[in-house]
Amino acid sequence: MTATEPLPVWLRLGRVSNLPTVWSNALAGVAVAGGEPWSPVTFVVGVALSLFYVGGMYLNDAFDHAIDARERPSRPIPSGEVAPETVFALGFALLLGGLSALAAALALPPTDSGLGAMVAGVGLAGAIVLYDWHHKANPLSPVLMGLCRVLAYVTAGLAATTSPASGLWILAIVGLGWLVGLTWAAKQEAFDRLERFWPLAFLAAPLLYGLARLDARPLAWLLLLALAAWLGFALFLLNRRDKGDVPRAVVSLIAGISLVDALFLAVAGQPSAAFAAVGCFGLTLLLQRWVAGT
Repeated sequence: MTATEPLPVWLRLGRVSNLPTVWSNALAGVAVAGGEPWSPVTFVVGVALSLFYVGGMYLNDAFDHAIDARERPSRPIPSGEVAPETVFALGFALLLGGLSALAAALALPPTDSGLGAMVAGVGLAGAIVLYDWHHKANPLSPVLMGLCRVLAYVTAGLAATTSPASGLWILAIVGLGWLVGLTWAAKQEAFDRLERFWPLAFLAAPLLYGLARLDARPLAWLLLLALAAWLGFALFLLNRRDKGDVPRAVVSLIAGISLVDALFLAVAGQPSAAFAAVGCFGLTLLLQRWVAGT
């Protein structure tokens, strides 16, 4: 299959290699909120969040096509593989599809919290568009990106239960920290360097959470150690900064989102869902070998 054939273009535009991290978000959001992770609601919410994610990636390239023409001319739009108007149309259509799928999830038992979940879903779509429209040269863009994942967790949790447990909000805050650090590193990717390291301190949020749970189950401690080791590997790459190290660290941190989810699921007493999140971590790394994660 050549680089000019349509299928690889749509896969690359959607960064579909990172979709497993969205699926683990759905599992974590539902389970930590107090819902049943292995339910039809979780599956359909996962589909909705997947549509939001791919739509957001399409819009990211569509809004950035002029800048990419200077900095990343090999990307699909500046290289002439697809027109920006087409990508804009598909991106917004996918966001509408995500809202439609979310509405379908809310029609399934046992939830009757449709209003809260739909408000969160609309907020997620709005945050995605805002980030894609104004993230270049925006010092708050890491927070905006983190907000997108926060709203993904909240949307999933509100779709599964009418009275989400407090753990959902803790998950949202910790996830925000990881995404802020990750997005800061990603902002430097085009230059293959990292000028300031202090924003990476936000990446420690899941580790601090794990250490605070001294009564956590053995699986949670194992996952905490795994997450610490993986974060250490990414930070090593960012500190070494050989050619290609920053992009490699960024995609490693993206995959690590699923390890964060696995840690929360283990603490919540959902070992099967935690193992599934670990599987999402491995699947993301595997898929990133064929479809670039950034």
